[in-house]
Amino acid sequence: MQMTDETQTTRKAWLGLLAKAPASDLQALWRASGLAPAHSVLRAPEIGAVMVRGRAGAVGAAFNLGEMSVTRASVRLSDGVVGHGYVQGRSKDHALQAALIDALMQTDAAGQVETALLVPLREASARRKAARAAKAAATKVDFFTLVRGED
Repeated sequence: MQMTDETQTTRKAWLGLLAKAPASDLQALWRASGLAPAHSVLRAPEIGAVMVRGRAGAVGAAFNLGEMSVTRASVRLSDGVVGHGYVQGRSKDHALQAALIDALMQTDAAGQVETALLVPLREASARRKAARAAKAAATKVDFFTLVRGED
């Protein structure tokens, strides 16, 4: 399958969504979807670590913040399509489900997968983000300065 820039951007978005989704949410949606494609495991789920880098003020020099656990897996569907899953944390099932979803999103089942899995995950992510923003907004303090004239 030849990947165009647009396809790569779209794939990056769904892989990012799967990587950040809570494993319990994905597992519940996966079970409810009834999707169970025939597949072989190319890379059994493996747990490792990656270095997380940061920038002071988002513009400063990059520095190593620390390590984060990740789990990866790769599968091949019976029609030859390969899928990869990299997820944060140590859930092997999560990584395998992400790899299967990645593979299915490259097939004719993409619409069904989008509706059953990705749309609910996006909505849950948006709700979590809004809740975090509301919690942060509740702690916001507005400072103001009164200008004093010269005596």
